Amino acid sequence: MPEFAPLKNDLLLRAAKGEKVERPPIWIMRQAGRYLPEYHEVKGNKNFFEACQDAETASTITIQPVDHFDGLIDAAIIFSDILVIPQAMGFEINMVDGKGPVFESPLRHPDDLSRIDLHPDVKVKLKWAYEAITLTRTKLNGRVPLLGFVGAPWTLLVYMTEGQGSKMFRFAKQWIFEYPEAAHKLLQATCEACIEFLAQQVVAGAQMLQVFESWAGELGPDDFNEFSLPYLRLIAYKLPKRLKELGIEDKIPLTVFAKGAWYALDDLCNSGYDCVSLDWLYDPEEARKVVGDRRITLQGNLDPGVMYGSDELIDRKVETMIKKFGTQNYIINFGHGTHPFMKPEKIEYFLKQCHKYGLKY
Repeated sequence: MPEFAPLKNDLLLRAAKGEKVERPPIWIMRQAGRYLPEYHEVKGNKNFFEACQDAETASTITIQPVDHFDGLIDAAIIFSDILVIPQAMGFEINMVDGKGPVFESPLRHPDDLSRIDLHPDVKVKLKWAYEAITLTRTKLNGRVPLLGFVGAPWTLLVYMTEGQGSKMFRFAKQWIFEYPEAAHKLLQATCEACIEFLAQQVVAGAQMLQVFESWAGELGPDDFNEFSLPYLRLIAYKLPKRLKELGIEDKIPLTVFAKGAWYALDDLCNSGYDCVSLDWLYDPEEARKVVGDRRITLQGNLDPGVMYGSDELIDRKVETMIKKFGTQNYIINFGHGTHPFMKPEKIEYFLKQCHKYGLKY
């Protein structure tokens, strides 16, 4: 494993492990990206995936918010995408303006499984991702921890079957309801690839990990319990064992973000994750009641759209959020990602208010 500088700010890791902290740490989903003018300068003419796959570009973009909001953000998250697992499985994906990621040949029938690699060697095929992580961790020089991440199996199945984002989820639902056996085969294969990818990110230098189940809210409770939760649990169960096989004894905190699955919070707290990230559909006080005395750190959950509001509104929303969550076993974040249209000065004001109220309560 590479050698890295000692960590100067370990607030996030301590909070994630349930240790007492002087204030709740802060990072933001999609904190590196299009809302920052310097992102466009560095990305230049590269398309999105080219930027992710170039270690120098990806590392620079990853660190941009840490520099831009100097002293206000307690973590960096590697600039990458949840669709790297499908890419490793053999899918061709293009980033289309106005549409986002579009798969050239999505899966529409179980027979289509024969044309993808259900057992990809992610250590080899995603080598560029590990190079970007190692370079970023080196450049950070211990300023803040570096997070890695992966898309969860159900969310990746949605993209692999729909071919792009969806409002109806026709093909994803067809898979789980008409072809459930094939759906589980795909979910299991994807899950194994996710586990290995997460493990190799840690080998490369990631110090904390997040699993993004972005389309969780498209499943009702029973279907979530069949097609999402077992695989989320499998990741949390198998990953520490795999890390030990790779010679990593340190505790690597693991966060799950199941957007929209408000009904699943109790189950998620019993699924082996250190942190559960919440979207803005949750009331923090109610979430705390569900967690009870379990040693779970909650993350979230401000609606990112609040950044379109006045400073007074942001101030009020931040104070309410932190007061309700409390400052222990808590990581401040949005309930989803930043928007390309947001003003960096609004984000900066938000971060400053987080520091202010994080120290007050």
